Amino acid sequence: MSHEIFNPKYIAVEGVIGVGKTTFSKMLSECIDAELLQEEVFENPFLVDFYKNQKRFAFSCQMYFLISRFQQQQQLMVRDLFAERIVADYLFSKDSIFASINLSDRELTLYNKVAPTLSQNIPKPDLAIYLQASTYTLTKRIQKRNYSFEKTIGADYIEVLNKAYDYFFFNYTDTPLLVVKTDEIDFVNNPEHFEDLIEQISKPITGKKYYSPSGHLAGK
Repeated sequence: MSHEIFNPKYIAVEGVIGVGKTTFSKMLSECIDAELLQEEVFENPFLVDFYKNQKRFAFSCQMYFLISRFQQQQQLMVRDLFAERIVADYLFSKDSIFASINLSDRELTLYNKVAPTLSQNIPKPDLAIYLQASTYTLTKRIQKRNYSFEKTIGADYIEVLNKAYDYFFFNYTDTPLLVVKTDEIDFVNNPEHFEDLIEQISKPITGKKYYSPSGHLAGK
């Protein structure tokens, strides 16, 4: 199905672990014939150890993600973003969310000496999409997908992360933002839900807008 009225050339999809951002990013990129830029999650050699011992491996895991994301974004900087469409399953600036909740004070101080330098001149998306869900929904989705390294993730950590994401995007002003409440949306198994969401994205978005399953789109 063609969506010729779709305007943004570079879209970043975000959300807490288990919300479905990678799946949706793939579906969106195929729908609009865009290149998919995926976060290197499974390539992080510290990730499994982090979920087993967050305090010990938080800084190593965090710095690997920061550097790998930076390297990906550098590749975008040398490409013609106006000549092709790109859908990314992460927003570079969200890296600070995990740093703020996982790192010790000393580690965060060191992180904050490095991250701002790397973030300079990083290309900003034309549209950011925040897929939002309750902690209960996120926990159920994580259990359903049954990744072995995620079995040690507790609901308490998801709750803290969820609140941190909400706070981040409540104050987010870098680009136009569409916030999508996904608790009642099944864009994988319900084509109507996916098409309705694509329709919302194809509408002009300035500032911050919210989408709910009822089809209501509210501005802020």
